[in-house]
Amino acid sequence: MPPRPTKPPAPRTIKVTVGIDEAGRGPALGPMVMAVVALDTRAAATLSRAGLTDSKSYGSDDDARARRSELATRVRACAAFVALEEVSVDEIDRRVARNELNVLEREVALRLLDGAPVAHRIIADGRRMFAPLCARIPNLEARDEAESHHAAVAAASVIAKVRRDQRWDEIRSRYTDEFGEILGGGYVNDGTRRFMRAYAERYRALPPEARRSWPHPYVHDIIGDQRPPGPQMSLL
Repeated sequence: MPPRPTKPPAPRTIKVTVGIDEAGRGPALGPMVMAVVALDTRAAATLSRAGLTDSKSYGSDDDARARRSELATRVRACAAFVALEEVSVDEIDRRVARNELNVLEREVALRLLDGAPVAHRIIADGRRMFAPLCARIPNLEARDEAESHHAAVAAASVIAKVRRDQRWDEIRSRYTDEFGEILGGGYVNDGTRRFMRAYAERYRALPPEARRSWPHPYVHDIIGDQRPPGPQMSLL
């Protein structure tokens, strides 16, 4: 008997997931960066095997920065789509003055998603932050700690963090000769406070890269309150 014809295997469905995350929401110095990354199932598996995870989990030392940079290069090579947007200090201050920092993040996310490919899932890091977008984008999921569970969100966190680190390096390099090494990454910590106070003592003002809408009580005795009117962040 002639062999019975066999059906060719069904084509494997390749699913695409888009991840959304940010870096630099909390620092007192420098911009915030948001990123969107689209990964298909194969790219997500490849990057996970390479050690991709939440950008914060690598730490903050030089080895961690090098590891994130290496992974960012891998993400760009594997991803179907990568986009990011930097939000300036001035824009952050304007929106905080209107109590719209969360609104601003959602607006940036929508702009970045405009260029993304069609995806089976869109996952944004931050349940309360991005839940209002779920009604507008049916396949969007707003989840807490999403970067620890979804490769596309972890990839977005790495892309955003690497760009934020690059911008912080540029800020730090402008002042190192005058004030010495500036520690703390611009976040509200002892290193940042020491730099801000030294700058205020010399120039009677905050550095231009400082967010005026953040509290700076550690320089109040020198320059008073330079924050704009309206709602203020409470970080200390």
